[in-house]
Amino acid sequence: MALKFMTAEEAAVLVKDNDNIGFSGFTAAGCPKVVTKAIADHARKEHEEGRPFRIGMFTGASSGDRMDGELARANAIKFRTPYQSNKDLRNLLNSNGTSYVDMHLSMLPQYLRYGYLGKVNVAIVEACDVTEEGEIVPTSAVGILPTICRLADKIIVELNDKHPKEIRGLHDLYEPADPPVRKEVPIYNVRDRIGTTTIKVDPEKIVAVVKTSEPNDEGGFAPLDDVTRAIGKNVADFLVKEMREGRMPKSFLPLQSGVGNVANAVLGALGDNPDVPNFEVYTEVIQDSVISLMKKGRVTYASGCSLTVSRDVIQEIYANLDFFKDKIVLRPQEISNNPEIVRRLGLITINTALEADIFGNVNSTHVLGTKMMNGIGGSGDFTRSAYLSIFTTPSTAKDGDISAFVPMVSHLDHSEHSVNIIISEYGVADLRGKAPRERAEAIIENCVHPDYRPVLREYLQLGVKGHTPQCLSAAFAFHEQFAKTGSMKNVKWADYTR
Repeated sequence: MALKFMTAEEAAVLVKDNDNIGFSGFTAAGCPKVVTKAIADHARKEHEEGRPFRIGMFTGASSGDRMDGELARANAIKFRTPYQSNKDLRNLLNSNGTSYVDMHLSMLPQYLRYGYLGKVNVAIVEACDVTEEGEIVPTSAVGILPTICRLADKIIVELNDKHPKEIRGLHDLYEPADPPVRKEVPIYNVRDRIGTTTIKVDPEKIVAVVKTSEPNDEGGFAPLDDVTRAIGKNVADFLVKEMREGRMPKSFLPLQSGVGNVANAVLGALGDNPDVPNFEVYTEVIQDSVISLMKKGRVTYASGCSLTVSRDVIQEIYANLDFFKDKIVLRPQEISNNPEIVRRLGLITINTALEADIFGNVNSTHVLGTKMMNGIGGSGDFTRSAYLSIFTTPSTAKDGDISAFVPMVSHLDHSEHSVNIIISEYGVADLRGKAPRERAEAIIENCVHPDYRPVLREYLQLGVKGHTPQCLSAAFAFHEQFAKTGSMKNVKWADYTR
């Protein structure tokens, strides 16, 4: 059948109030851009006319400002899941202006198939190619695309010529069967391919094709500083020590690394360390640092869900597809983050803690226990099943007024049972095989900022009996002190103990 070409504004009116929309993309990569802005504009007009207009949003992860930001500012979101990083959306959900469900990224596609989250009315997809036979070629990310395209009643395609048709073949698109007939996901090596290179849908479902020429939104990362460099070096040195002492194969293991400045610093340090062998990456987000190491031969293959890279780097990849196409594969997040595969491949997982307590529990999501930052993302998918799970964090924030290490986390995302190693700029706390008090001593001595070590040592000596020596009346003293004074410093335990 002939494709139905139309403008973004024409496509936007096909989305109705109270529809649930599945969006392509994972981070700002691969997200629709012009149709989402047109939907936001349409919502504003509806509101001005006194009519309701809000949609439910299923996404791969966070998105660009032209999706999350525009829709948040238009007050057009009735609920959002599973992860976000946009300031305006964050403000909206923290003020209870919309409903937000934070969940493990690998779980969303199957929750949609199980019917836990309601119907998918429309899928809005960025593609580099679409055919009259219903073949869709994604762009620089996959996310939840196979599932939403199959479940949606209608599909709107943004056909974006910033991404050449020649990237067909970069993707490995696969949906596992649902219970009770699910079999193993047959990935036994990082390079294994198990699916198709395109998404095949009933062409009757493609109700609109909107031509665009829009680059991805760029978040960008701050330049490395002494703290992030020190964390990166500590991670690299620790992993070399693990190999030397026989706790890790001398051939190394595939690596998963989270998103952001610390992750880039870690990857850079691993690439610079001559004692780290060339390695493979099995992760969610392929960043600039991975591409840089790939060009040097240090990263030999990268499997991910998105190419979350700068515009210069994405152009370089597209200009050199002969080099990159056999070294990169993009998968759905249900596969890139699949705990079964993480356990099988034996991944070294490296994620960032927002806050950790002295017993090894990690908060990845909530500032001071109440304000959502971004979400748990894929950190839980990887951490629980890792060969070795590492969390990194600078020891302090806000010029030292916030300690990343506290008596008890104000929100729990990863329990002590899943966290093997914690690393700050000061050193490494190896928590494997340690009882709670031993873990606390390792974290205080090796990871905590010197300004906070004495008071945390005092906390351990409050005389509380039990396997985990918590003092419930004082466990959140750091947080209460910050709320009162704007700093976690100068806590006096006598003010909090009974």
